[in-house]
Amino acid sequence: MRPAAHSRVGSILPTLFIVVILLSTALAQAPAPNSPSPQAPASGSTSGQQTTPGQNQSAPNDAAQPGQPDQQQPVAEPGSGDQGMFVFKKQVEEVVLRATVVDEQQHLVTGLDRNAFAVYENGVPQTITSFRREDVPVEIGIVVDNSGSMREKRGQINQAVLNLIRASNSEDQIFVVNFGQNPYLDQDFTSDVNLLQAALHQVSAKGSTALYDAIVASAVHLENNPRLNKKVLLVITDGQDNMSRETLQEASRKLQQANGPTLYAIGLLGSGLQGAGREALQHLAASTGGVAYFPDSLDQVDNITRSVAHDIRSQYTIAFKPQNQNVKPEYQSLRVEARAPGYTKLTVRTRSGFYSPESGH
Repeated sequence: MRPAAHSRVGSILPTLFIVVILLSTALAQAPAPNSPSPQAPASGSTSGQQTTPGQNQSAPNDAAQPGQPDQQQPVAEPGSGDQGMFVFKKQVEEVVLRATVVDEQQHLVTGLDRNAFAVYENGVPQTITSFRREDVPVEIGIVVDNSGSMREKRGQINQAVLNLIRASNSEDQIFVVNFGQNPYLDQDFTSDVNLLQAALHQVSAKGSTALYDAIVASAVHLENNPRLNKKVLLVITDGQDNMSRETLQEASRKLQQANGPTLYAIGLLGSGLQGAGREALQHLAASTGGVAYFPDSLDQVDNITRSVAHDIRSQYTIAFKPQNQNVKPEYQSLRVEARAPGYTKLTVRTRSGFYSPESGH
């Protein structure tokens, strides 16, 4: 038996030797486990937790929003070396502006084309890369003062806001924040008029006026919602801030982040809204391309909200890619001009600038 077994082993050895040689050759040609792959690595970012209106509300995590100004992400491109190495370059950041144009009589001008506009960043002319003038769905935050002085005014205010909501695009997404000493998200994003009406009637009418806290929290809530790219805040108050942890400068900075909202403000004149409060509302609105209104009576508020609704529906969308993205200050100033036959002077309302993503704010 042993000689037979020895014979079988001897006949198998040459075959095993060939298999070993083939396996060795295959392993030598296979890439090492840590060899670089000719694909761009997935890029990601983390951000700190943001404040959301309401003590018990939780905002969705930050998400990339399609159509927003492109965040600068590394892109892998083949290098010139024969090793197939990849070098990383930054994509060009696109800036998107919402612009409203009015003539000398402050009438809206809605029929202009791309050639009528000129865009300047930090005083340098920029090339417009895309242009739209059609109505698009909007995210709208309704931010209403709920302090004690508003008790007798909320009925007319609520009706005026509902008229704005009914004049909106059926695909708009709207939320309601009532604020006094704290901001409360009484209705999250919805297009249901009945839900929004119920939220507007959540009136306690007591406490102080934490206006800047409410604006910052509402701007963050808009920022954290990825569904729509066009964003608006409507703020209604009859007093100036006297309770916020946030400052006017911090509120202004938050509104002027890339693709931040256009802010419209209605300041109801009264003992609580003095010169400083009016100036604050004017500054916040003008810096975002919006308008601050100061009606003499509540009877004017309804016409104002209708005007705001019309203004929102009549904006141009203008995008450009900055020519010099290597060395830029933290804050980018912006100016948009418009000229067209038949108009002596056109005024363009858009944001006055924005903070670059690299600032980390």
